[in-house]
Amino acid sequence: MDGLPDSPVMVSVQALHRMPYYLQYLKEQQKAGVTVIAAPAAAASLDLNEVQVRKDFAAVSKTRGRPKAGFAIAELIFNIEELLGYHNVHDAVLVGAGSLGSALLCYRGFDDCGMHIVAAFDADASLAGTEIGGKKVLPADQLIEMCQRLNIHIGIIAVPVGQAQAVCDQLVAGGVLAIWNFAPVHLSTPGEILVQNENMAASLALLSQHLQEKMKI
Repeated sequence: MDGLPDSPVMVSVQALHRMPYYLQYLKEQQKAGVTVIAAPAAAASLDLNEVQVRKDFAAVSKTRGRPKAGFAIAELIFNIEELLGYHNVHDAVLVGAGSLGSALLCYRGFDDCGMHIVAAFDADASLAGTEIGGKKVLPADQLIEMCQRLNIHIGIIAVPVGQAQAVCDQLVAGGVLAIWNFAPVHLSTPGEILVQNENMAASLALLSQHLQEKMKI
């Protein structure tokens, strides 16, 4: 019915994981001057199942009856970015301005993904007042107050394992609702807090296992 807001797009977790790859591919096609893409072409380029790609595109496309004729690339890009939250910039803070934290601070792709790191925090007093990647590094004891004052909802943890839980507790106390954890440790949080773990050791183990299996052939 006209005047009613669109229903939120519902996709599976697996489909959600595929969306960033679709987005990158579609933007490359758009730069090449392509305006309409068919599911078979996208599936072949991304080495995915054609039916799966068609269903994914149809799930995010708001134009009915288009699958057989192909999907408008501009519309797909907009809808996928909307689904992934790229149109809603979320302020975040990063804790731990060491090697990994510095690399994250210097990464320019976060703004394109709808996340803006407003500041970094570190327990090393010598880093206070410096800038990394254009982001100011502040003393760790200011973390809770700044999160509360700026209404920060995303916290990134890039500290050693032994400090991760204490930093997590500070972020929660500051009102953070979602934590991106790069420390290889399980964090204890209240039920309403979302924690996304990036365990590099686990990822490397999967790669190593894959290599071992392939090298046995």
